Amino acid sequence: MAEQHSERYVKVRLNSLYIKEPIPFDLYVLINNKQIHYLRAGDTLSKDKLQRFEDKAPDSFFVRLEDRPAFKKYVHEKLNSQQLNPIEKAVMLRESSLTLVEELFENPTIDEALKESKEMVEQFVDLMVTEPDAMADLVGLSSHDFYTYTHSLDVGIYSLGLANVMGYNRELLVEMGQGALFHDIGKRQVSVDIICKMGPLNDLEWAQMQRHPEYGLAILLEHDVSEGIKACCFEHHESMAGNGYPQQLQAKEIHPMAKIVALSDTFDALTTQRSYNKPMKPSAALEFMRTKLAGRFDTDLLRAMYEVLFRMEDQLKKSV
Repeated sequence: MAEQHSERYVKVRLNSLYIKEPIPFDLYVLINNKQIHYLRAGDTLSKDKLQRFEDKAPDSFFVRLEDRPAFKKYVHEKLNSQQLNPIEKAVMLRESSLTLVEELFENPTIDEALKESKEMVEQFVDLMVTEPDAMADLVGLSSHDFYTYTHSLDVGIYSLGLANVMGYNRELLVEMGQGALFHDIGKRQVSVDIICKMGPLNDLEWAQMQRHPEYGLAILLEHDVSEGIKACCFEHHESMAGNGYPQQLQAKEIHPMAKIVALSDTFDALTTQRSYNKPMKPSAALEFMRTKLAGRFDTDLLRAMYEVLFRMEDQLKKSV
């Protein structure tokens, strides 16, 4: 949300809009900390106008808060229409979800965030069922930038892919997706300076960062969430070898969903750009996890992740 307009406007990322037809709500741009009316409801974003926008402004528009339900309805209808191909649907869903995930971490009302996240995950699950190829597209759209918001969304997408391969039903997939989205919610309680530090953490900073699973569990215990969602938050840094944190759980004690998030979390960290390391290619990251981090992850899940990766690479070849 815009800093000084959070009660009136919400962000809408450019690629969550279908620009080939009229937009059914007003669009605004934030210039010099002021919201400027950019497009009237019912008008179309022309290529010329869009090019000028891309040259001079960020990658996001804003809509009035009261138009947010109209935007959500618009995305839902597009995802369920025949107008968009699987990759277009994957882009629209991911881009519209990124803004929501940002709000989840900034929203002081966790109950509202949980409700919103459930609706969002249901859209991902529905897309997986109706457009199987779109899941590979979603995995391939990983931002390769390591920020709390994008990281949480990408971990959610990888976790859904893994859970789907492992045979989870729709109800468990939705729970899995929510757990993955909220796995780092405890970072709300960690200093922003630590979260955003450009480079490795020192010992004191690392000790603080390692407490985020505890902080997250404390937040979720105040709300009506499943044991699986709580486990994803509290146990995603546990290790099958028994040397994880914060509880040093043995393999059989770790919740199955937390095992999925642990693998997805590490995979995303290895394959995204950070200030102090270059990203690995997906296949190299999995090989690194299998060999250099041997014993930390469930071997069945590692094999399943290879299958998810194979599907992604196969889909990318088809799209070339």
